[in-house]
Parts: sequence; C-alpha cells; structure tokens
Amino acid sequence: MIMLNFAIVGCGHIAKKHAQAIRQTKGAALVAVCDPVVHTMKEYDEKDGAVMYETMSTLLQDQKVEAVIICTPSGLHADLAIEAACASKHVIVEKPLALTTAASSRVIAACEKHGVKLAVVHPNRCRPGVQKLKEVLDHHDIGSVSHVNATLRWNRTQAYFDQAAWRGTAALDGGVLMNQAIHNIDLLLWLMGDVEEVYCMKETRVRNIEEEDVCVGTLRFRSGALGMIEAATTIYPENLEESISFFAERACIKLGGKQAVHIEHWKVHGMSPVESALLKAQIASDPFGKQGHCVIIEDFVQAVNEDRAPMVSGHEGQRALAVVEAMYRSAQQNRPIKVAPQGVFV
Repeated sequence: MIMLNFAIVGCGHIAKKHAQAIRQTKGAALVAVCDPVVHTMKEYDEKDGAVMYETMSTLLQDQKVEAVIICTPSGLHADLAIEAACASKHVIVEKPLALTTAASSRVIAACEKHGVKLAVVHPNRCRPGVQKLKEVLDHHDIGSVSHVNATLRWNRTQAYFDQAAWRGTAALDGGVLMNQAIHNIDLLLWLMGDVEEVYCMKETRVRNIEEEDVCVGTLRFRSGALGMIEAATTIYPENLEESISFFAERACIKLGGKQAVHIEHWKVHGMSPVESALLKAQIASDPFGKQGHCVIIEDFVQAVNEDRAPMVSGHEGQRALAVVEAMYRSAQQNRPIKVAPQGVFV
C-alpha cells in the first residue's frame, strides 16, 4: 500500500476527529494543516510534525500533500474543494458537500476533470446497528416497506451558536436540516434509495439564528414508500433522542437512544426471538463500533490505492444535499417539490 499524505484545512473541533483517524490508519500521514488562526494548528505541529499554513494557496504548493480534508464552515466547502482538485489533490469534504446542489456539481466536475478522488463524510453508515439494518433490507424477505421515520431531537444552546459568527447563517452553515439532519437523510437514502418528492415546514422558534432550528417533513421514495423527518435543536435541556424506524410487511425495526445506535425494537421475518436477542446484545456491547471517521479515512486510502470510488462518493453526498435543498424549497414555497439527485426540482 502506498502512503497517502493528508492535509487538514480548517482546524476547529471536527479536525481533531480527522487527525486522530489519520493517526490510527495504516498508510496515512498528516503532513500539513491550514487555518488563518495560527494557534488552532499548533497541536498538529506538536503531535504530528504537520507543517502549518495560513492560506490555502501556500498549502497547495506543498508537493508532499496528496489529499486535502475540508473541515471549514460549510459555505466554504465548495470553493476550497475545487481549489484542491485543481491542484491535483484528492479531496475529502465534511458534510455537507456544499450548500447547494449546483455548487456540489461544480466540485464533482472539478474532481473528475483532474482525476482525483472525492469523498463526503457521512460516518453514521458505519454504525453496527445501521449495518445490520442495511443487511436486512438488502437480503431478507421482508416484503414492501410501507414507511420509515427519522427523528432528531437534540439540543444546541444559544451559546453553541454564539461561539462562532458563522453558525446558523444562511451563507456559511444552514440550520438543523443542513447541519445535523443531513446525516439522517443520508441514511434514509442509503437504505431506501432515491427520494422522488418532499414536503416540508421549517421555523426558527427558539434560537437567535438565521436558519431553522426545527423542521418537519414528509418524503415519497421512488419505491412508493413514505417517510417522515422530524429534526430540532431546541430540545431542553440536552439531547433527548435520535432514532430511525422501518416498517415493512414482515419487519418492524427501530434504532434509537440519544444517538441512533441501540436496537430498541427488532422483529424480522425468519429471525427467531433468540437470534434477535443475541443481535441486540451484540450491538449493545459495542454500539458505535469502529469510529466512523477512521472507517472513512481507511476506505479513502484504499480507494486511492485501488483506483475506485470511496464509500461515500461525491455523487452520494450530493443525493443527501439535493433532498435538503428540496425540503428548503418546499418550506419556502409551501408546496410539494419533486427532487432528482442532481438537484433538478419541479
């Protein structure tokens, strides 16, 4: 395996997860970091020997850097990813890939033009319970899925938003749909296939931010199954729950807890009560499994070495973004919106 040298752009909270994942991944090294706020980079210089850059342009001149991880505010993702691709660097982008599907298409096009890999960070796919749910949907005789539900009842205090001026803004962040629930939307798409139509209502009820802190929405999948999404960052005084539920002719499954990692209900045709209980105990013993960012980095290194698409490609990341954008448009226009993965709305 050929070593892949990474640089992290944007050294805020999420950068720490990527740095730790790189340290734990065979064939990966953190060789550079970039942030205009110098003190945020110093720990990577001390721990990893990473070269510190204050501008993207100087970072991209570093010939040692082969892959760039974009961890900046969301509104900067697209332009920075395109800049990295044009410098022939492979690209990993924290969710969302961009704030619009049009911008995400430009990112995908730039990466394809310059022959570099593009991945989007949606690590919740890696959770053991979600993996088992995917296995059931793909390989068990459960009949037609009637409907699914994704619920996100979390707390993000005003202090959370006030600590950085870009949080909750339309230009750089988005609201609960774009920033938190996009992970749940990605899971629904991965498990159920494309969404055909959405209807959404959203409001800013509690927090002093530009974008929504609560929303509810309905989905119609191309399969004909229906879906419901409830997402809020207004829950008092702390995170209450995250759950994902599936209802089929011969299956009823719910993953829940404060994060959707525990099996709360598992009835599947062909699985005995003993088998279901053993699976529940297995998941309970290690509900998060391998850290999701580690799986993303490991897969990306392998994708570069094997010249294949990463597990969550740019096109996959765009699918979730297209649903979010359609839900925003539905809320603004107060009508159902047809949606295509590339963001063609009707």
